[in-house]
Amino acid sequence: MNPKKFSLIVGILFLSLGLFSAFSLKGSQGQQDECLITDYPSKGCTVIIVGKNASVDGSVITTHTCDCGVCDWTWRYIPAADHEPGSMRKIYHIDQFKTFPPEEGLKWEVVYEKNFTGLEIPQIAHTYAFVHGAFGYMNDQQLAIGESTIGSHDRMNNLTTAPKFDITMLTLLAMERCKTAREAIKLMGSLAEEHGYGYTDYGEMLAVADPNEVWIFEIMPVGSLWSPKTGKPGAIWCAQRVPDDHVSVCPNESRIGEIDLNKPDYFMASPNVISYAVENGYYDPKSGEPFNWKKAYSPTEGSANSTHGWHGRLWRFFDLVAPSKKFSPDVPNMDFPFSVKPDKKLSVEDVMRLTRDKYEGTHFDLRETLQAGPFSNPNYLTRPYKFDGKTWDTKRFISDNRAEYVTVTQSRGWLPHPIGGIVWLAWGAQDTSCFMPLYGAGITGIPKSFEIGDHFVFDRKSARWAFDYVGFHTQVAYSLAIEDVKKAREKWEKPALKNTAAIDKAALELYRQDPDLAREFLTTYCLNNAERVIKAWWELGDQLLVKYNHIFIYNQETRERKTIQYPDWWLRIIIEHQKLEPRSETGHN
Repeated sequence: MNPKKFSLIVGILFLSLGLFSAFSLKGSQGQQDECLITDYPSKGCTVIIVGKNASVDGSVITTHTCDCGVCDWTWRYIPAADHEPGSMRKIYHIDQFKTFPPEEGLKWEVVYEKNFTGLEIPQIAHTYAFVHGAFGYMNDQQLAIGESTIGSHDRMNNLTTAPKFDITMLTLLAMERCKTAREAIKLMGSLAEEHGYGYTDYGEMLAVADPNEVWIFEIMPVGSLWSPKTGKPGAIWCAQRVPDDHVSVCPNESRIGEIDLNKPDYFMASPNVISYAVENGYYDPKSGEPFNWKKAYSPTEGSANSTHGWHGRLWRFFDLVAPSKKFSPDVPNMDFPFSVKPDKKLSVEDVMRLTRDKYEGTHFDLRETLQAGPFSNPNYLTRPYKFDGKTWDTKRFISDNRAEYVTVTQSRGWLPHPIGGIVWLAWGAQDTSCFMPLYGAGITGIPKSFEIGDHFVFDRKSARWAFDYVGFHTQVAYSLAIEDVKKAREKWEKPALKNTAAIDKAALELYRQDPDLAREFLTTYCLNNAERVIKAWWELGDQLLVKYNHIFIYNQETRERKTIQYPDWWLRIIIEHQKLEPRSETGHN
């Protein structure tokens, strides 16, 4: 076997044994640098979208995998409020990637203290209650949002302070002011046009849903030379409605193709949607080709196969939800349809399962490969790396081990708003987490543990750390420990899904007596359930630490220690690489 290949094997084997320090090649620092992981991808969010007639129960569903890996994960509940005539609303610059040391303060307090843009807009008489993390997720009208960065041409970026809106601020305003997806799209689009969009954000996509419909909204900056003085729109945007009986996905790739603004029930756009492309050479109307939004502003090259699975999420989603269409992994991503009718309607549990997908059963499945090590861990090398002067792609799953949290929203039109809107929240990576229900349109608060936490400071008071604690201890003996996690999910996630109908019914009875009683009931239910799950995950982390300590299996009931059996292929590689000899027949102690 090639010596360089052996060296890479050794590094992976060390990782597999839980030795998470950086490995070196032949002990040389210079050679170690050859194997550095490439810069952390700025695009890492998968959004799944389900129309009301494509879901089992009539829910409009969206998801968001917030998998930055270093971003602030804290959440807030913002109550509804009434405002005096003539009052103003301050606008803040909010960097979705920026965090602060705990001693400086929690992110949202720091932002509101230091990041005022200088812009104030007229406040409205009443603002809606909502919950938000890195973005606004659901308000008390069941308006729901999921986000995915899609990028744009470099010269479209405007990282100056001239644009007053970034994607986070736009979602917060939408939550405060809008009842429907269409209202939200028009508000965010008009604010960005008037006051500029960008600052720290590039091309972004939002799935914008209400109890009746869901749209894909994509927005981009218009270059660093823009300022309000130009008199031109400070953003360019386009939106397309997902048909009610269809599903769609955004895996960090622009999804809107050809547009027809003569069909306002399915398309909306800024006034410069085509003219900007013509002016900047992104589209030639003389070509005879119809205008295509994604080809003009955010093209994605390659297919699942040609990128070795790095751009495979789009194919994987469509193959899972519509296998009868037999989509090939060789189909260029730009050629996939905007949406499809699924082979069967999806339940919210189906959608949760999709968020946890790691290419199982496909030729991109890593579990039985050298990369996954002896314990079939698909979480190693989950981003491109540099080696031998070249960059090597890895597989990019829908389920990603750097997730801050994952949301699955349900907007349900047959129920009153406080009962109809649910945000299912899972902290940390999908494979080691547990979805917890938050009646996002009806609750009046969230657990304090949701509001605190930092990547660089361990804190047992932070809910997120309970799930990272489990996640970390699962990696060491993944194929074994993940079964313990699945059992815990069966105990806590399954009943929450099953009990939704009963909770809905009880809340509806209370709502008919007094809406405030229903809100109080839902808040108590959600907070109590969350606290129980968080406690269970701390205990699960402790159990995993003990059970797989020293890469053995410790049985707490029998007080026996059992040796873990390593796979034959892995032992054979060790023998070949290290040129080991079998013990002589005479043996030794």
